[in-house]
Amino acid sequence: MAQLQTNPIQLYFWPTPNGWKITIMLEECGLPYEVIPLNIGRGDQFKPEFLALSPNNKMPAIVDPEGPGGAPISIFESGAILQYLGRKTGLFYPPDERGRVEVDQWLFWQMSGLGPMAGQAHHFRIYAPEKIPYAIDRYTNEVHRLYGVMNRRLADRPFLAGDYSIADIACLGWAKLWERQGQDIKEFPHFGAWLERMLARPAVKRGLAVNAEDRAKIDIATDKQAQSVLFGQRART
Repeated sequence: MAQLQTNPIQLYFWPTPNGWKITIMLEECGLPYEVIPLNIGRGDQFKPEFLALSPNNKMPAIVDPEGPGGAPISIFESGAILQYLGRKTGLFYPPDERGRVEVDQWLFWQMSGLGPMAGQAHHFRIYAPEKIPYAIDRYTNEVHRLYGVMNRRLADRPFLAGDYSIADIACLGWAKLWERQGQDIKEFPHFGAWLERMLARPAVKRGLAVNAEDRAKIDIATDKQAQSVLFGQRART
């Protein structure tokens, strides 16, 4: 059962698939939160105050003023945040080890596979200044393979780990952008039915709506400054 939270969780956020994971989870858990917009197309993720929270200069990140023992805690990496909020509230992350392993497998599958591969498909299909057929085919085909994995998994269960969990929340933001990844959802009927179930959840709708207007402020496909910030970074020493 979710515990009462007096002070809002601070969420450093921009409306992207990784950011949506956390707004959806916070909405599902009924936790109060304050959104701190982080304009990743203008370099907010490189500001020293954010790097102190997220040394990988990626959002989302959170600060929970009511962390373990009542002391504040900051967390970066969307998967780690989902696990933390699941443990904190007792929601969408089973308390038993077998249940958690079932969820973790699919959470890490998203973190290491679906997210990065879909992101590369977006990059080479939409953002890359040179359309490289090999790269487009490589990542479009890999996303197709991954959706096939999901489709088979969902053939006999409503959600990835059986019950609705943080694994489903992690996958949604990328999965709902299947058209941008060059996929035909009709090829994956169980995946499509899962996506409909997910998008029908009120908390999912609220999570996807957070600061939605910001997504239209920058067209990464044409904004050279955003492209330089997002795609041209090297190590900072």
